Amino acid sequence: MEANKDEECGGNIKQLLAQMFARSLKGTFPNEAYVQPLIAICNENFGDYQWKTMPEFKNPRSVGEAIMKNLPKSDMIESCSVAGPGFVNVVLSKTWLAKSIQKMLVEGIQTWAPKLSIKRAVVDFSSPNIAKELHVGHLRSTVIGDTIARILEFSGVEVLRRNHVGDWGTQFGMLMEFLFEQWPQWEDDKEIPIKDLQARLLQTIQKRFDNDSSFKERAQKAVVSLQSGEPKYLKAWAQICEISRREFQKVYNRLKVHIEEKGESFYNPYISRVLEGLRNEGLIEESEGAQVIQIEGETIPLIVVKKDGGFNYASTDLTALWYCLNEEKAEWIIYVTDVGQREHFEMVFHAAKRAGWLPSDDNAYPKVTHVGFGLVLGVDHRRLRTRCNEVVRLADLLDEAKKLSKQALVDRGKAAEWTEEELEETAEAVGYGAVKYFDLKDNRFTDYTFSFKLVLNDKGNTAVYLLYAHARICSIIRKSGKDMEELKKVGEIVLGNTHERALGLHLLQFSEIVEEACCNLLPNVLCKYLYDLSDYFTNLYNNCKVNGSAEETSRLLLCEATAVADIEFDYVTELDNLDAYKSFGYDYEEYYYYYLVESVGQLLVIRQVMGIDIPTMDYDTPWLYPRRLTRRFEVFELNVDDGMLEKVPSLGNKSVFIGASSSYSIEVSLDNHELHLYSSADLI
Repeated sequence: MEANKDEECGGNIKQLLAQMFARSLKGTFPNEAYVQPLIAICNENFGDYQWKTMPEFKNPRSVGEAIMKNLPKSDMIESCSVAGPGFVNVVLSKTWLAKSIQKMLVEGIQTWAPKLSIKRAVVDFSSPNIAKELHVGHLRSTVIGDTIARILEFSGVEVLRRNHVGDWGTQFGMLMEFLFEQWPQWEDDKEIPIKDLQARLLQTIQKRFDNDSSFKERAQKAVVSLQSGEPKYLKAWAQICEISRREFQKVYNRLKVHIEEKGESFYNPYISRVLEGLRNEGLIEESEGAQVIQIEGETIPLIVVKKDGGFNYASTDLTALWYCLNEEKAEWIIYVTDVGQREHFEMVFHAAKRAGWLPSDDNAYPKVTHVGFGLVLGVDHRRLRTRCNEVVRLADLLDEAKKLSKQALVDRGKAAEWTEEELEETAEAVGYGAVKYFDLKDNRFTDYTFSFKLVLNDKGNTAVYLLYAHARICSIIRKSGKDMEELKKVGEIVLGNTHERALGLHLLQFSEIVEEACCNLLPNVLCKYLYDLSDYFTNLYNNCKVNGSAEETSRLLLCEATAVADIEFDYVTELDNLDAYKSFGYDYEEYYYYYLVESVGQLLVIRQVMGIDIPTMDYDTPWLYPRRLTRRFEVFELNVDDGMLEKVPSLGNKSVFIGASSSYSIEVSLDNHELHLYSSADLI
């Protein structure tokens, strides 16, 4: 068949191959209708990718041979073969792989972002309760939810990050009555003693509510007073919420998590209207004094109004879903909670389908997905708790991670080399990053055992190992002294041996891995890719000399491509490479290029001081990656007799042009004493 005109270097390899096999199927069997061809990575002994034959074919091997013969001509494919029951194995062209990587280096990693079919999504995650502290259980929802949001954002989706905090309901009646009883002067104090409330909530207030009928009655009346808008109760409620928010934000800042609060109180004004619409549709019915929605296949209905006339989680969650679909026009709403809430959300989703809010086809948009996750266990294989059998505060967990990371740096002698501020910053970057990565690296459905010995290990699939591997890549690039921005433009990648090709192929699988993580909402897929990438690079490093070799340019570009993919994935999986470089003994704040220039009888040594420009990872431009920029120039005169350098404060009327291939000096008619230096590698 004729060549595929739509084929481009890079992109999702599976999709490109699927398009080619679809054309071959259509050309081979023009009167048959088939589903999208299934393309998978195959055993490296047979090829790179494999098309799996379809069971409806009677003679699959002959079909496979016909499909292979009719594949469009393409620079992408080096060779094909048919194996077993008609499987077509594909070996990709080394030249195409190399050109694809080089194109990414020039045009940016964003060109490898998958193209999803949606434009706006809501990711609902973290969701703590007001007046309670974030604990280790919130770690999973917060980290997994933030990572999913980052993946979707990288893929061009506008993500509304939602924190559905518990800021309404019966617990506030208990809280406020306890507050009024214990601190009658609360209105005169600057702040409500929220930490005392948090400490006593589980131990005392709930017991009072369960066992003291007078307290229970007052608490229930307090809820009514709050919901009716009485000033005293609104003021107390607002103070409690604001103090809790500030405490939550401290932890979110440490985790570098951006999230927008829309709590239960936000949706409360919409509930009556939403439920009225469901009544008009005939979906709500009376059952034993409550108002419910029947769910097909469930013996227990979904209660949306309690016997006492109050609203509950189901009424709030249904209203929140209605708001996402109708007010925010979201095409995909994702709820990140523990697996124990799966049944509740499934019932809410079924009710939404009955109401006609969602299509009956789970794969059609708009759609909803519950992202469940397992438990964080201690070494005793039970829920992670303190020695006093209390829930582990998330802030305490992060404190311990930072403390242990800092101690490791001190043990390596860094306290004598760095300032206290540098030690603190690096300990935070490594400690917090290690905790987050450890949470993400395994399938989210499984429980995992938390151990700082494992979390901070520098061997295996851990953040510390990956940060070390990335620092080694950057060290190779730095020691080369080459201007990588210039090398990207003029250099050429050649995948000449098996180690180079294996690394190149894995780099090109970036797009399909991100898409898989997006579609299945599995962050661990990214972690495995990142760990495997480090292994492929290590194999290259151990077997192939980079600096000073005949293949130096090509291999440096492979190093750069690996570093770019690393940085992008590290941002998505919430690692912070740049802050962590120092922990491995490298100084990436400054490095130098030297040039020797003859200038009107003087022999000048020009030192170009380079630095890494780290863009702010804000949410307007979150996908920029660090650039190497000129910080300043320093000029010295070389005394050829003794080899000493003397600093030159001014070039006078001379201008100096420096570059990788040549440098020269000229006299100009300018009468001032500033340095006039121009570099072809200067990006400022």
